Amino acid sequence: MEVHFVGCGDAFGSGGRFNTCFHVTGEKANFLIDCGATSLVALKRANVGLNDIRVILITHFHADHFGGITPFMLDAQFFSKRTAPLTIAGPPSLKDWFVRAMETAFPGSSKTQPKFDLEFLELSERETVSIDGLGVTPFLVRHGPPGGPFFAYRIEAEGRIIAYTGDTEWTDALIEVGREADLFVAEAYFRDKKVPLHLDLASLESHLPEIRPKRLVLTHMSEDMLSKRAQVPYECAEDGLRVTI
Repeated sequence: MEVHFVGCGDAFGSGGRFNTCFHVTGEKANFLIDCGATSLVALKRANVGLNDIRVILITHFHADHFGGITPFMLDAQFFSKRTAPLTIAGPPSLKDWFVRAMETAFPGSSKTQPKFDLEFLELSERETVSIDGLGVTPFLVRHGPPGGPFFAYRIEAEGRIIAYTGDTEWTDALIEVGREADLFVAEAYFRDKKVPLHLDLASLESHLPEIRPKRLVLTHMSEDMLSKRAQVPYECAEDGLRVTI
């Protein structure tokens, strides 16, 4: 199974990176984790087969994680000529946010009936659901007003566990999210500086003995964090990085 970091940047293009978008493929699996505002450009630059993607998992509705849904959908409708079913799954109110995003970007676009089956799944915290052969468990994390909702994900796919913190300050839920995962993708917005709603590496590091991931990759790094990469003893994502698990 391969995890392709199509985009691993923050909301502000730090390091010239694309917004968050991870493409996961296996023998049968083919899905995205998040689809930030720049994701369609990044996916096309990487020559990803858009119509082969069957599931998009959304962690939260900020533009750098969700803003690419509108161009993805319009491209599917008018240019990629998608016919295969697509499932978009995410926090409660997903369908309302989808309509809001479509109408904000292209008024009237949410009323266009797609030429393919489109399903929205609104997920519940710690409730594992089966989506296209994936076992998806969302965990509530802290990235805004309580209840947000903002999700981290623990995903079982073809015998592997992929865990992702999403955007969040430290919360003990991340121990369960990442515990002994084959791949744990974790935000590291700053090295040591603690700020509300984002994860610093020092906080994560102090809990790694409890989490014990088999492989850790840091993502969503600020310019400050990127400037310190040479002193960071962990694998750091780059746009285009491919990880086999």
